[in-house]
Amino acid sequence: MTDQTPDLPGGEPPRVDPEITVALADLPAGFQHFGQVFQDEIRPALQAREGDRLAAVSKARQARYVGGAIGVIGVLVALFVAKMPFVAFIAAIVGFGYVWWGSRDITKLAKEAKTLLVTPVARQFELSFNADPGQVDAIHKHREIGLVPSWDRASYEDLVTGARKGVEFELFEAHLEERRQTTDSKGRSQTRWVTVFKGQCLRFEFDKVFYGRTLVTRDAGFFNRFGGGKGMQRASLEDPVFEKIFEVYTTDQVESRYLLTPDLMQKLVDMEEAFHGGKLKCCFDGGDMFITLQGGNLFEPGTMFKRLDDPDRVRELLSDFAAVFNIIDSVVANRRAQDPRARG
Repeated sequence: MTDQTPDLPGGEPPRVDPEITVALADLPAGFQHFGQVFQDEIRPALQAREGDRLAAVSKARQARYVGGAIGVIGVLVALFVAKMPFVAFIAAIVGFGYVWWGSRDITKLAKEAKTLLVTPVARQFELSFNADPGQVDAIHKHREIGLVPSWDRASYEDLVTGARKGVEFELFEAHLEERRQTTDSKGRSQTRWVTVFKGQCLRFEFDKVFYGRTLVTRDAGFFNRFGGGKGMQRASLEDPVFEKIFEVYTTDQVESRYLLTPDLMQKLVDMEEAFHGGKLKCCFDGGDMFITLQGGNLFEPGTMFKRLDDPDRVRELLSDFAAVFNIIDSVVANRRAQDPRARG
């Protein structure tokens, strides 16, 4: 990661806008240079699209008012004046259709704004970003170790790949659906798709294998009795606060204590908060660490009803990356500092 900010003739870098400095003030020390990156590279690209945003917002608002009026007035007239329910249905469809048509430009601009934000940030960390990656093979390993259920249909987006401190990792969003069929009393069958998982999946590939398999899940109350799988036993956490939040199962009690320090457990809680997700699951298996969180939607640029170059947009994005890096840093530090078997 390099800072290519040009210097002024006097040798000083150009001053960062105070608005940007304030917005990014609470980021980790290693992220402070992003104020300059945002000002010099990201903000100009966003400002160039501000006219498009204003036009899209104006169109969406107009469509919302016109479409809403068509729908409401049409339904009322059809039901209470003309007494024609079918016409009311048509009026509602036309009204909502007009609203949808008016919002298309905003949807398109939001996708483009995502690329304008995420790509330069990922590049600073020497990471790759693919908003539409197609198939992501790592999901099958998540299924194999029990972090996600089986599925019949899947879609993926926002794949980030790269390395930090020698640890290769990938992060992506998965939407997994199961096909379910029902049959009514007349023998007619109906197929519907049910979401079984929608959220973030992460895989970290460490240079040394773990000696056992360790699974961390949110406390499931009554369902804790089902355990973590064949050959796994329940393990205790060092901090009683996290003991109440998480359940841990492992095949190596010694290694689990080295890995699951209060620092790492706090980093997992912080990741849930940063990702706006829940039902976190984490598993150390082979040489990899896997994490899944349900819910959340990373790398979205935010509402298009405020100016595109608002620095809060990049602050949220950087917080997501910081949460991922913190997990890697904590695991690496714990293994090197506490487990003599991992130093070799």
